[in-house]
Amino acid sequence: MKIKFIGATKNVTGSKFLLQTGEKNILIDCGLFQERDLKNKNWEKFPFEVKKIDYILLTHAHLDHSGYLPKIVKDGFSGKILCTHPTAEITKIALIDSAKLQVEDAEKKRKRHQKEGRKGPYPEIPLYDVSDVKNVFDLFQPVSYKEEIKISDNIKVIFYDAGHILGSSFIKIIVDNKEIVFTGDIGRKETPLLKDPEIIDSADILIMETTYGNRKHEDRESAEKKLENIINETVKRNGNIVIPSFAIERTQEILYHLKKLLLEDRIPHILTFLDSPMAIEITEVFKKYLSYLDKETEKMIEKNRSPFDFPLLHFTKTVDQSKTINYIKASSIIMAGSGMCTGGRIKHHLISNIEREESSIVFVGYQAKGTLGREILEKDRVRILGNYYKVKAKIEKIEGFSAHADKEELLNWVESFKKFPKKVFLVHGEEEVIETFASLLKEKYKNLEILIPSYLEEYQI
Repeated sequence: MKIKFIGATKNVTGSKFLLQTGEKNILIDCGLFQERDLKNKNWEKFPFEVKKIDYILLTHAHLDHSGYLPKIVKDGFSGKILCTHPTAEITKIALIDSAKLQVEDAEKKRKRHQKEGRKGPYPEIPLYDVSDVKNVFDLFQPVSYKEEIKISDNIKVIFYDAGHILGSSFIKIIVDNKEIVFTGDIGRKETPLLKDPEIIDSADILIMETTYGNRKHEDRESAEKKLENIINETVKRNGNIVIPSFAIERTQEILYHLKKLLLEDRIPHILTFLDSPMAIEITEVFKKYLSYLDKETEKMIEKNRSPFDFPLLHFTKTVDQSKTINYIKASSIIMAGSGMCTGGRIKHHLISNIEREESSIVFVGYQAKGTLGREILEKDRVRILGNYYKVKAKIEKIEGFSAHADKEELLNWVESFKKFPKKVFLVHGEEEVIETFASLLKEKYKNLEILIPSYLEEYQI
């Protein structure tokens, strides 16, 4: 039995791990590379014959874990895609949105490159379109948490709640009594909306994420206070609060905190725009799957006190509605995707606000190296839609709203094993972060074999 690492190796996106048992070929996650210097890998030939893959198991719906599905189906994959019910629904929404952006971005770049006299196939050719996405839908086979799925006489699969986003999972694959656990992304305890990550008490092999393996998040109370202060100070300057937001989970959590701040009269009642058709659709999915939410949120929704709605909140579904936001002179809160500013409507709101000293751009999620979001955090001049802009707006970062466990939470989760893994593969982190977390593990567990795989590296397990 062997595992091949086809993504999320010494970087954060492009999650794809191929488990070859001799009996079945199983791909765990099927994500897009989103870092600028890795994006071209999405167009390269897949490093395994896709027709020979029997199953794809999805940990969750974020595009860096699911966004390559239409391409792999287009190239010949016809097996089953196993994931939870919410993950199947949210992934369908996310993939349709991704396809539209693929086509739109490719056409814009083609025109721009033509005007500049530049040549090159990537990424002027969209990776897939909406028709390709629809070919994925019939392959989904939704499962429930803790349901034991037998995919052969010798292979069983079990999904556990990872507490990261709605429907997210840890996946345990049992092959001839050997337990292999893939964490996907590990969530945090005591977050609004979602239940805590489940405890996995046994594994022989662990493939573990390390996104925030070198730092500690601020607590949520401090994060909420920081958001309150940013809003109040920006309104005093007559600026806008622009929040690049992940449509899945982060948007809903920020809406939850905004409603709380408004109910407690801690921020002014100003126009708030959720300028993301995808986030609007996903918010409806949250309302549908109450049993996946924590008890407090479930009760609120049952009493028609939705945390996802409040006065002066506007859902802008159309492009025309989105454009009108830029004509509003009074201060407003603008939430739009994508969360790392790699595409979508957020780019237009950044263009309108990034050179305004009175405005604030507030990052509430992880910004991978090579993304526009990371560049805004680190540079004083950035390129957006082919033009350069000076970063004059106040740039803020709030890590307390992160859906990823921090280093202490990751270590605490590892400690929960009763039957401890013999080998741990560290993935989903920038190289220096992975190395830092590896050192922390080695310090704590002297005899543990820790491996940091490289792209396309293969290991016998």
